[in-house]
Amino acid sequence: MTADHGEFRGDHVGPGGDHVGPGGDHVGPGGGEGTGRRLRLALPHDVPTVRLARQATRDTLAAWQLGHLEEAAVLLVSELVTNAVRHARDTGAIGLELTSAGTWLRVEVQDGDPHWRPERNPADGESGFGFVLVDSLAGRWGIRRISAGKAVWAELDASRA
Repeated sequence: MTADHGEFRGDHVGPGGDHVGPGGDHVGPGGGEGTGRRLRLALPHDVPTVRLARQATRDTLAAWQLGHLEEAAVLLVSELVTNAVRHARDTGAIGLELTSAGTWLRVEVQDGDPHWRPERNPADGESGFGFVLVDSLAGRWGIRRISAGKAVWAELDASRA
């Protein structure tokens, strides 16, 4: 589910950065269902960061007994962290946050660059497919402003089929 909102492409963002549901109601990750678990990591802004983020995701999903989401979650983490490393300007650490709540797993990557890089046409070169991948894997995704820059998030349905 995506929509165009000026500089940012993604779902509506309400006051305080909460996702705004279809009726304008404010909901948390995964629709605010139940209590959950959260992992927050600060990662260095360099290439080994992607490897560290993927491993932390694998380890966390195993501990949370969400191994059935590993492939999709690791792909999302890899893409979002790679984008932050490659494209975020003037940023220090990159934040990775995994949240499991109800039937959703939320992956969020934060960086210190407040600018959203406009979507590119994949036909124009070898990059530009990242958000096509994110859109195909995630039940929903978006971008929200944070005090230090932006956060790009994606949610996966954690219920077993």
